[in-house]
Order: sequence, then structure tokens, then C-alpha cells
Amino acid sequence: MNITLRQLRAFVTVAQLGSFTQAAADLHITQSTLSGLIKELEQALGVQIVHRTTRKVELSGVGKAFLPLTARILQDLDEALRAITDLKALKSGVVRIAAPQLMACTLLADVVGSFTKQHPGIDVHLSDCKVDEVLPKVHSGEVDFGIGPERPASQDIAAQPLFDMPFVAVLAQGHPLTRFKRLTWTQFLQHPVISLEGAYTQLLRRDLLAASDQLTLAPAKEVAFMTTALSLVSAGIGVTVCLPYARSLVNLYGLETRPLGTPIVRRKFYLLARQDRVIPPAARAFADYLLTYVTQRKWGSMEE
Repeated sequence: MNITLRQLRAFVTVAQLGSFTQAAADLHITQSTLSGLIKELEQALGVQIVHRTTRKVELSGVGKAFLPLTARILQDLDEALRAITDLKALKSGVVRIAAPQLMACTLLADVVGSFTKQHPGIDVHLSDCKVDEVLPKVHSGEVDFGIGPERPASQDIAAQPLFDMPFVAVLAQGHPLTRFKRLTWTQFLQHPVISLEGAYTQLLRRDLLAASDQLTLAPAKEVAFMTTALSLVSAGIGVTVCLPYARSLVNLYGLETRPLGTPIVRRKFYLLARQDRVIPPAARAFADYLLTYVTQRKWGSMEE
């Protein structure tokens, strides 16, 4: 059975208007073309659905039963096409992102706020989590894409560079190190360091040892989230490091920062997405917006 949308639209229009003349005008086709479409539909169905007379058009019993089903199919299709048009025009849609908790409550909070002002019909779902939980969320398909630091390459994950930032020292007001405008890692590591659990500390320790075997990172405390580390620094328990995108939160805690050098240790962050999935239009638009947002800002120092 070979039934086309043109045939179905022709049938529904004739049934609703009750006239071949009006239906043909409404569909912008000739009456002969319209009659041909109805005839083809009846041949495909194997039954007559429209009774044609010189005065009026009437539906057969089968035609009356067929009409609401056909009208619903066309209505659902039209709604689906309108939804796709809205998605392409960024009038609607959902964006699902996984990001480290610190980035979620600082940089991404600003970006989401700015983006949704431009695209109020798009709903941005932000999954804030530990750094090492971002990639599993991307793998599972729970999110459209994730944002995370450099990690071992994975063939099924596409990694698009987002930014490259240097670590800065975070200190409580009045801390002895605040008298310096810049710090070396040797100076910094002489004080109790509060760091993050897992790969964060492991990679930082690796980078420092690669620069000098005299630079040994042995945290006094390791916590799950940077907000906890900042709270402990504020309480005078130690010092920590973070990246410049966290400026707003560091300021909120009333802390001070200093550039760290000798060596300068940097972190690259990426947009992470599955290779086998096409990112939806709304998510792609948000990713492009985020890339533009971070490109337009200077992240080299937190002393701006």
C-alpha cells in the first residue's frame, strides 16, 4: 500500500470544506489534480471514501471513520515540523551539560544567565558534579556534552578546546604570603595545602615533579569540592590553588589571590561530547556561545 501525504491532505481538505472547488483552491492545485489524488488514495485503500455528486461531496461510511484518524496524523506531523522549525530557530529546546561544581557555580552560572536572556525558550539543565564524574555522564548519554580538564584520550569522545588557564594561589586575608605580588611554588608549598581528591591532586603533583624534583605536593587536607577548600582557607586552615574563572566565588569568600610561577602550571579545559551523537541545535548554540564568552575574556591573572 503506497499512500502519500499529498493524498491524505487532499482527502482531509475535501472532507472539511465539502467542496472540490474550494479544496482545490485551498491547496493551490487544479480540480483535476485533486480528483486524481482522491482516486489514487481510494485505489490504495481498496475502497471508496468520497461520494461525489454535482451538488455536494459526502463521505462514505469508511471515509467518515477514516477522517479523524487521518486528520490526527496530519496534525501530529504539522506539530512535529513546527517543533523542528522552532528548535532550528532556537525558539525552544533543552541543553544538558555536566560541569565541575566550581565551574558550574561561577563561569557557567554567568553564561547560562546571559544565554537564556537571548534565548528564553531554551531550558538549560546544568549537572554540577565532581571533576571525575563529568566524563561518565557524557559516556552514558545523560548529558549533551560535558566540560572538563585534560584527561587520557578516548576514541569515542570528541574533545574541543575551551580554554587554557594558569593556577593561582588562594590565600586568606592577612596570610603571610599576601605581602608578595607573585609567588613561586616553593614559597607556596611551605604552607598547609588544601587540595581536591582524585585526579586533580595526582595531575598537579605530576606537573610539579616534572618541573622540579624539589616540588613535592603533599596536601594537608583533600576535599571533594573547591567550595569546601575555599571555606577552609577562609577559616585560616591552609592555602589552596584554583583557576581564574572562579574569581567571583573567591571574592565572595573574601579571599586574596596571587599568580603562581616557577613553574607556571596550567590546565586545559575541553567541551566533551560523544563521537556517535549529533549535538542538538540548542546545545550546539550554547556551546558556541560559551566558546565566544571565554574567548572574549582575559584569564591570565585574577588581579585584573
